[in-house]
Amino acid sequence: MDNHQITVTSPLLPDLDELNEMLKDIWNSKWVTNNGKYHKQLEKELADYLKVPYVCLFTNGTLPLITALQALRVIGEVITTPYSFVATSHSLWWNGIKPVFVDIDPNNCGLDPGKIEAAITPKTTAIMPVHCYGKPCDVEGIQEVADKYGLKVIYDAAHAFGVEINGKSILEYGDMSTLSFHATKVYNTLEGGALIVKNEKMKQRIDYLKNFGFSGETEVVAPGINGKVDEVRAAYGILNLRQVGKAIEARHQVAIRYREGLCGVEGISFFDDAPGVKHNYSYFPIFIDAEKYGMTRDELYFKIRKQNVLGRRYFYPLISTFSTYRGLESSKQENLPVAHRVAEQVICLPMHHELSDGDVGRILKLIVK
Repeated sequence: MDNHQITVTSPLLPDLDELNEMLKDIWNSKWVTNNGKYHKQLEKELADYLKVPYVCLFTNGTLPLITALQALRVIGEVITTPYSFVATSHSLWWNGIKPVFVDIDPNNCGLDPGKIEAAITPKTTAIMPVHCYGKPCDVEGIQEVADKYGLKVIYDAAHAFGVEINGKSILEYGDMSTLSFHATKVYNTLEGGALIVKNEKMKQRIDYLKNFGFSGETEVVAPGINGKVDEVRAAYGILNLRQVGKAIEARHQVAIRYREGLCGVEGISFFDDAPGVKHNYSYFPIFIDAEKYGMTRDELYFKIRKQNVLGRRYFYPLISTFSTYRGLESSKQENLPVAHRVAEQVICLPMHHELSDGDVGRILKLIVK
């Protein structure tokens, strides 16, 4: 019996021969970083692909969050989600900002707009929602609250590469959006990320901030950091952009197979595609109701793991339970009942462009009793 390891994800890799040709060009030019030609090309091509005005490339997906807060001069308290990767709330701590956790909407695992207003205080300056699993938040509901109280909105869109609502990029919502190009993401540059901004003036400000604040050879205009992307990863990213659409379609086919196989299984739920949304199929989370399924989430997780199928309990545990955050008033479990329930139920099944029909069949056989 085939028992090869099935990983939860697999990196999208460019053709090695094509990459080598670009590397030769980089080596010949001896321009390996500092806003080289491939860096400029990738920013332009990404903006075109993503249907956004301006893309600011970064060396990872955390620095755009930190920089967005700096650029928008966010201070005080920021309302955010406990159901995310820790980079979301860490970016607040690094800026001296207090995160205030609000519960999530079980229909999309994003911030519940109906819970935000009660968490607003005189110190609140912004909202930082997450498009969890690439599923759009209730962007209209969140913006309505933000407008009412004059708050900035910075979306952590690390999972949402290429996602659109009725033909409009999800990255256009709010004041800014950030992306991660980590190797585990739908589109990657090995490590990397981006900040999406709406006008040229703000792009220039971000470009200063990610290059130590330099505006010229001898002029420093802000206390910036080093977030620059080298030419090697920019070239890698250019090549991956040419094949990411095909990879997303392969993921789509895997999602179809999972939904067909899991439909009607008592105690297991999952997300369907939302009307008008162009999805990227970055993850395939399932949620286990132990009473109905007859097995807890952890029991199923370790069962499939023993058979060399590596799912992931993503996101578990909640950010609010980590030692850095558990002392906050907003971290109390009674304030976050939905997030706690979902975190105890979720398994992200393997999802990537290289999964075969046999792989998916083997996974489903372990889950469907």
